[in-house]
Amino acid sequence: MRMLFINLPVKNIEISKAFFTGLGFSFNPEYSDERTLCMIVEKNIFVMLLQEERFREFINGDIADASGTKEVLNCLSASSREEIDTMLAKALASGGREWKPVQDHGFMYGGSFQDPDGHVWELVHMTEQA
Repeated sequence: MRMLFINLPVKNIEISKAFFTGLGFSFNPEYSDERTLCMIVEKNIFVMLLQEERFREFINGDIADASGTKEVLNCLSASSREEIDTMLAKALASGGREWKPVQDHGFMYGGSFQDPDGHVWELVHMTEQA
C-alpha cells in the first residue's frame, strides 16, 4: 500500500501545531520533533510540517513565499457541506485567512483557506450523483 507525505515549510512549528490541532488534526510523535511535525490526515496520508531551516535540508534552491505566491493547492475531501463550513470557521478562528469564497455547484460544494504560512487548503464535498 502506498503512503503519501506532503512536505510543507513553516516559519513557526508551534504556531502550525496550534493551528492544525484547532482544526482537529493529530500528529505522529514518532516522526515529529522540535523542527518537524508529522500531521496525520488519514491512515496513509501525512503532511510533514517542516521548520524552514529543516525544509532547506531537503531542497535545492529557494523556499517559495506562500504568502505571495502559490506552490501547491492542498485539497481534502469532506463528508458534508456542514463539515466544510465548520472547518472553515475553525480555520479562521485559529489564525487562518480567507482564500476564495465558498463555491456551490449543486453537486459539488467547496471552500478554502490559507494556513498561517499562506499555504492553501481546499475542502470539497461531492454528492453521489457527481
